[in-house]
Amino acid sequence: MKEALWVKEFPASITVCDATGIILEMNDRSCLTFAKDGGAELIGKNLYDCHPGLAREKAAALLASGSPNCYTIEKAGVRKLVYQSPWFEDGTYRGFVEISIPIPDQIPHFVRE
Repeated sequence: MKEALWVKEFPASITVCDATGIILEMNDRSCLTFAKDGGAELIGKNLYDCHPGLAREKAAALLASGSPNCYTIEKAGVRKLVYQSPWFEDGTYRGFVEISIPIPDQIPHFVRE
C-alpha cells in the first residue's frame, strides 16, 4: 500500500488493516497510542491478538460485515471519537481504517439546512 505523506504526522491515530485483520499501516500517532502493545512492531500482526474477548468479537463482526462503526471513549482523561470504516481498492473491499481523534469535553453542534 502506498503511504500518503500527510497521514504520517496527522494529529489523530490512523490504523489500517486488511480484511483478515492484519495491520498494514499505522501513522506516528497510532504508533505512540499503541506503544505499550508494540507500536510500529504491530504492523504485520493480527489485530485480534491486540483485543480481548468482546472487543475481538466486535472487530471480527465489523470485518465480516464491512459496516462502519462510530463511538466515543474516554481513557486516562482523554476523550476520543473513534471512527472505523471499511476501505476499498478499485471497488473491492480490502479491510478497515480506524481513526481515533482526541476531542474536547464540549463540542459545538450545528444543524445546517
